[in-house]
Amino acid sequence: MPPKFIEYLQEANRITRTVDHLLYVTYPLIQDKKILIKILTELKKSTAFCINSILQYEYLLKRIPLYKDPKMNFKNFINKCAPRYQMSSIENQKITELFQIIENHKQSSMEFKKNNQLIILTETSQKIIKIETIKEFLQINKKLIENIKTQILDKI
Repeated sequence: MPPKFIEYLQEANRITRTVDHLLYVTYPLIQDKKILIKILTELKKSTAFCINSILQYEYLLKRIPLYKDPKMNFKNFINKCAPRYQMSSIENQKITELFQIIENHKQSSMEFKKNNQLIILTETSQKIIKIETIKEFLQINKKLIENIKTQILDKI
C-alpha cells in the first residue's frame, strides 16, 4: 500500500484531469451553471488533496506538526510549506479565494449564470466568478501537482 501522501496526490491528479475535461470540453457544449459549480467544488477537493499530500510528506520528514484543526493545517501550509513548493503569495491568495467561494456556495440562497459568469448570492454579499478565474484556479492546481511531483516523487 502506497504512503498516504502518494494516495492524496493520485486522487488530486485524477480529479484535476476530470475538471480539465469538464471545463474545456463539457462546459462549452452545455453551458450549465451546475457544471461550473461542480468544477469549482472538484477543484477545491483536488487542491485540498494536494495540500494534504504536502502536509503528510512534510510531517513524515518531521518538518511540521499536524493539527486536528484543518484551518491550522492550512495556515501551516501557507506559512511553512508553500514557499518550499514554489507557490507565490498570489497563488496562495487564489487558493484561499477558491476555498472561500465554496463556503459562499454552501451558504448561498441563490446562484445563477449570466454572460459566462457564475453569480453566487448570499444574504450579505454577492460573488461574481468569471470563467477566466476558474481557468486560473485550474492552472494553479496543475502547477501545485507538478511542484509536488518534482519536490516529492523525484526524491523517492
